[in-house]
Amino acid sequence: MINNRYDIKDLSLADQGRDRIDWALTEMPVLRAIHERFANERPLAGARISGCLHITTETANLARTLKAGGAELVLCASNPLSTQDDVAAALVQHYQIPTFAICGDDSGTYYQHIANALEHRPQLTMDDGADLVSELHKNRSDLLDEVIGGTEETTTGVIRLRAMAADGALKFPVIAVNDAMTKHLFDNRYGTGQSTLDGIIRATNILLAGKAFTVAGYGWCGRGIAMRAKGHGAQVIITEVEPLRALEAAMDGFRVMPMLEAAAISDFIVTATGDKHVLDHAHFDVIKDGCVIANSGHFNVEINIPALEKLAVKKHRPRTSVEAYQLKDGRTIRLLAEGRLVNLAAAEGHPATVMDMSFANQALSIVYLWRQGRDLENEVHPVPADIDQQVAVMKLAAMGLTIDRLSPEQQAYLTSWKEGT
Repeated sequence: MINNRYDIKDLSLADQGRDRIDWALTEMPVLRAIHERFANERPLAGARISGCLHITTETANLARTLKAGGAELVLCASNPLSTQDDVAAALVQHYQIPTFAICGDDSGTYYQHIANALEHRPQLTMDDGADLVSELHKNRSDLLDEVIGGTEETTTGVIRLRAMAADGALKFPVIAVNDAMTKHLFDNRYGTGQSTLDGIIRATNILLAGKAFTVAGYGWCGRGIAMRAKGHGAQVIITEVEPLRALEAAMDGFRVMPMLEAAAISDFIVTATGDKHVLDHAHFDVIKDGCVIANSGHFNVEINIPALEKLAVKKHRPRTSVEAYQLKDGRTIRLLAEGRLVNLAAAEGHPATVMDMSFANQALSIVYLWRQGRDLENEVHPVPADIDQQVAVMKLAAMGLTIDRLSPEQQAYLTSWKEGT
């Protein structure tokens, strides 16, 4: 294990980071319970884990939990702008977890950090976006025989991994933590909804009430963003390519139209699709003067930034997370957080309460892989239903909520076909 190796911004930030990590833990009762269990049972004793994740307070608590379970862990950042430098310092200084992450690092440093994490020769991987798995397959295939399995936390990453599996390129099983019911129904919807709006408001300090606010994509993340924007008094527009989702958005009370129409009337546009060039040259040609554009998807490809750069005659930075592009005809387009995921690049990411369930799934799925990963096909697998159910039960208990139970008569009725009208 590479205990003493790291690349972070400033070790002197470690105490500040520890305080914020502890603060987040107060909102993560399920992970606290799992941490206590792991410390007693040590289910990951000897497991080498490399994680390419957002280096945030919540991630730090996941890392502490895995280490308590006996894992030997190395972390790197999954996005150049999402690292919280004080958290990275605390991970190294206070928790002795090798960490390679600096907020604002360039592309070369970003991929060098992934290479550093792979030097750990992982038996298990954790990913936010599948960059670690991709680099492992492309550039460190010599390590693949040692890998038992991995987990993936994001919609974008799951899409990439399923494409790898379909091509026969995926060489070990991966559990799609993103698709757990206790993840996407809560983390993607409530977490992304709140944190995206938080990032936009922190970056701009513009009132949302009365503004035309377009959300590209009505998946679980898009639903959450639309819900929160509506709560702020915005006039919400949805753009979609899936007929059923478009219909659902309309039935939920939102306006639905093509992006080309929406761009001309929108004060804000947020992409949340996991696809490429959702905002493109044609949209910039008609976009409303002063429109604020942002991305809440994992990679900064949803907005065609190179096309925007070519169209601009001038740009300046009026606020820390805002780049204003002036076009030839005098219109201005205001891009947030360099087109990277705005909830982490301009704010602090999801609230710890929802990450509690996501990282509980992550921790329990890692143990499942450590024990049974060798028996799984090299495909993308769902989180085992009993883990998903266990996380829901633990979260209800932590919230002080109780629910009804089926009586024997009710159970029998649900499994019988003989009783009818």
